[in-house]
Amino acid sequence: MLFFFGCDNAPVEKKKPAIAYKVKKKPVTPIVDKVVDTITIAAVGDLMLGTSYPDNKTLPPDSAKGSFSVALDELKNADITFGNLEGTLINAAKPASYKLKQVSKAWLFKMPTYYGNVFKDAGFKILSLANNHIGDFGDTGRVKTMRVLDSIGINYGGQVSHPSAIFKIKGVTIGFCAFAPNANTLPLLELKNVTKIVSELKQHCDVLIVSFHGGGEGSKFEHVPFKMESFLNQKRGDVHAFAHTAIDAGADLVFGNGPHVCRAMELYNNHLIAYSLGNFCTYRCVSVAGVCGLAPLLKVAINKKGEFLNGRIVSYRQTHDKGLLADSLNKAAIKIKQLTETDFPNAGILIAENGTFRKTQ
Repeated sequence: MLFFFGCDNAPVEKKKPAIAYKVKKKPVTPIVDKVVDTITIAAVGDLMLGTSYPDNKTLPPDSAKGSFSVALDELKNADITFGNLEGTLINAAKPASYKLKQVSKAWLFKMPTYYGNVFKDAGFKILSLANNHIGDFGDTGRVKTMRVLDSIGINYGGQVSHPSAIFKIKGVTIGFCAFAPNANTLPLLELKNVTKIVSELKQHCDVLIVSFHGGGEGSKFEHVPFKMESFLNQKRGDVHAFAHTAIDAGADLVFGNGPHVCRAMELYNNHLIAYSLGNFCTYRCVSVAGVCGLAPLLKVAINKKGEFLNGRIVSYRQTHDKGLLADSLNKAAIKIKQLTETDFPNAGILIAENGTFRKTQ
């Protein structure tokens, strides 16, 4: 049985020159009263339902069908459900050439294409493709993954070839784009270009959701450092500067992922930033030891202008043998509360130990 942390030790891909991209059941307790002017979002971090590379030993025994069973009510009881797809959806492909030196380490994530329906059946309406593992199988993996998502009606963004998505919910036009410090993704590090991309996309939608994959990885990187982060000799972004830049340019919500651990949240100009939602469902190939096993599900209510109303952190945890489990001790919520109070004393939100949170004023 293989257990890996899920970091990318490979040489960094050669990046293309940056350009400005043209925007082409049983009910659970709601976090707010259901009114026509409220939009609810369920957001999680990294999603990787095992890998068939180099063999099928790290795929779930039930064809991944039960991956989200414990969280289905919460995932599906939202107008929009979001996560970061940390890998590819493809049946047969060779690793990208730059990855060949790390073949024996198996940090290459390839899910069978029919796993796409597992995400759809769990309620996901948006998936980010801006991360370091979407390129594990080169352009073949990227293109096939996008075709699978197109075929099942899941929106996505973050690739240079497909930077954003626009769709409607409750008569409201929703926009989405995502950034990362990896080749073929919208560039996280170039803040002037972030401003241009976000501001142009905002002109075409009422509510704009932005995701980023950035920051160091692992238990040593729980805190937002307020400076450029580096990891494995690669710049991973100044995520605080990025998030504020995105909101200043028109983003209404910013969801972070990449560190494999939870990070703090803050309210900036009445818009919510979650600096890392950690791992959520990453079968066997990503470490779930200690704080890496905390799996928060963020429920957020906004109005039709994208302004924050209130929210709730639902706590889960991951295990290698049983997968995703409910956490009655609310450890993910408590951890995010602690990190928020430490890193952002004036965060603009109050988080209770049961996971509910609201504006301070």
